[in-house]
Amino acid sequence: MSNRKTSNRHSPFLTRAPLALAIAAALSSAAFAQTDAIDKPDPSTEMEVMVVTADFRSSSLEKMPSSITVIDSQKIQDESAQHFEDVLNSIANFNWSGGSSRPKYFQIRGVGEQEQYQGAPNSSVGYIIDDIDLSGIGMVSSMYDLQQVEVLRGPQGTRYGANALAGLIYLKSNDPTDVFEHGGEVSLGDDDLRTFSGFSSGPLTDSGKLLYRVSLQQHQQNGYHDNLYLGRDDTNGRDEFSGRAKLRWYATDDLQFDLTVLHADFDNGYDVWSLTNSPTQTTSDQPGVDSQRTTGAGFKATYSGAETFELTSLTSFANTDHHYSYDGDWSNPEYWASKQCSDDDGNLAPCQYDYFWDKTGQRKTASQEFRLSSTEQGRIFADSTDWLLGVYAMNLKEDNQLYSEYNTWPDEVLDSEYEATNYALFGQLDTDLGSDYALSVGLRLERRNSHYSDTNNDNFDPSETMWGGHIAVSKVLNDSHNAYVRVARGYKAGGFNMTLPVELNDKKEFSTETLYNYEIGLKSHWLAGLIDTNLALFYMDRQDQQVAASQQDPDKPQRFILFTENAGSSNNYGAELDATWYATDNLQIYSSLGWLETAYGDYQYQDKYGTEVDLTGRDLAHSPHFTYSLGGTYRANSGWFANLNLSGKSEFYYSDSNESRSEPYTIVNARVGYEASAWSAYLWGRNLFNEEYGVRGFYFGNEPDNGWAEKQYIRYGDPRQIGVTFNVKFM
Repeated sequence: MSNRKTSNRHSPFLTRAPLALAIAAALSSAAFAQTDAIDKPDPSTEMEVMVVTADFRSSSLEKMPSSITVIDSQKIQDESAQHFEDVLNSIANFNWSGGSSRPKYFQIRGVGEQEQYQGAPNSSVGYIIDDIDLSGIGMVSSMYDLQQVEVLRGPQGTRYGANALAGLIYLKSNDPTDVFEHGGEVSLGDDDLRTFSGFSSGPLTDSGKLLYRVSLQQHQQNGYHDNLYLGRDDTNGRDEFSGRAKLRWYATDDLQFDLTVLHADFDNGYDVWSLTNSPTQTTSDQPGVDSQRTTGAGFKATYSGAETFELTSLTSFANTDHHYSYDGDWSNPEYWASKQCSDDDGNLAPCQYDYFWDKTGQRKTASQEFRLSSTEQGRIFADSTDWLLGVYAMNLKEDNQLYSEYNTWPDEVLDSEYEATNYALFGQLDTDLGSDYALSVGLRLERRNSHYSDTNNDNFDPSETMWGGHIAVSKVLNDSHNAYVRVARGYKAGGFNMTLPVELNDKKEFSTETLYNYEIGLKSHWLAGLIDTNLALFYMDRQDQQVAASQQDPDKPQRFILFTENAGSSNNYGAELDATWYATDNLQIYSSLGWLETAYGDYQYQDKYGTEVDLTGRDLAHSPHFTYSLGGTYRANSGWFANLNLSGKSEFYYSDSNESRSEPYTIVNARVGYEASAWSAYLWGRNLFNEEYGVRGFYFGNEPDNGWAEKQYIRYGDPRQIGVTFNVKFM
């Protein structure tokens, strides 16, 4: 009567750990044999210019007329970041929803999803790893051997279209090198943490025309939760493998090919909810899982042999199997039998409450983009304007199988098929207006055709044409200050709601959302370059805002009715500031600050009893008014190293459908160690003061012995963790 799936989380590690240990040992031996081969980093070396790679043309951060945060590999290493989760709190006006084992639902400037329980993906925040689109399934985000993380705020309507209404997260891994480089890393810590990593890069041929890079990481830990009922400490464990391989072939002087292959296998548990809101203890008898196996490839071809233009082709494929389940009663039969519940006749009897929810899915994506961009000789309008033209196509297919049980009987059983195909034309002009003014204009026209069907006989075939773009004017005020004004239009496709009851038939479909973003910014160097700042002020006008609503079914309280509807218009505004102070040759201080004001326009919804609730003027969910971070890194000439950083958020609403709110919090991390020529060793700690902070919350009834009375339930972030890391690199 059940099709519950179990997950053997430990078997991948058992097969990979010996290999990882062997690699680490070999790399360590080679490193000590070549300690003179690598020069120790010189703290006085001039700082590298940040280059944004997510745009059409790679450009320095200070020249980009947009609010962008770039986290480079040095900061990733300095802060002991193993996963994207470890750096996201340092990004201004950025948040995430903790309804999964790893972050995959993000909000930028208050815009973004909080979950996806049904089978028609439609992301507001784009998530791309090495030009492979993983929007909505970005939990496979290892930071090892990564060049940088880029977060582009505001709609990216020209470059990325429908999946980047709120902005874009772009992860760029390190490219192959023309000299041999190798490295290994081992991290051990409490919560039974074990992480083994290694990379190798260099030329495959004597001519140096074919280069490679391979990086592997195996990460495992118990997951900070003790299941008191089962007597286990690993029901929320993490078992995560990440691998990347790159080839670069200089076929001719004018033709370059880049191939990227990634494979990630995250076989994680999901056991975080408790009736008592304990941050570290659960009593579930059927712990859930949150697993994702993704294999993807990206192929880039660049031809620069023409005099007036360069041709670029981007091809990508990705195949993902994901499995998500949870114990919906959050406890066990013995616990519920010890409680008294009312039967249909009002008599008291031992409670029977056993609920389990399970969904598996398979997603396949394929995309192709061609673009022509001008060279210096191909500029138009008296050599003042660079131009770019492109076409894009993407096909996404996702099949889902949903099964839930209530008191040993099937409750919800639904198989669904979804397919969406997008076609787009886009172009951009970048013009030098003279007197240090520059103008950028971009436009994208996108057609989306989709189809959905399921075993409940819901069928939808929406199609629509959307457009977006931007106009930006920038001005070099002097050698130290660049200012810009930007207006951008983004869009998010409309859609449909499946498995709705008859009384909600009027909510079967919802409309396209559009977002106009107005932004001014100043990017500056102060005190002869000792201080860098990036400041942006923005105002966002959301039209036909899409809102995720939910109602607990009063007749079947184990179920929730989920749907999306349009909420009229709403407005968000605020500011972002990133600052870095190069205090001395050895000391660097960095910080970020985000200020955000959000409010619903005219929006009312009905709760499970049919009572109308008015959210007009209320803050949007997962939109804290303030986000902040402050950190510092000290590197002594003798090799000693120290980093201290903190980040935090003000309170925010957990959901659009209730008044449940978080508490404000600040998290403090530190890392100290010694860095030699070819090896380094560190002691590090995350959340040093063991702050209890909520990352997801619900407000509903889940206790039948209390008459299903509504109550706030909170999922907490990771507690304190202490560990050590040993790293080797050699040539």
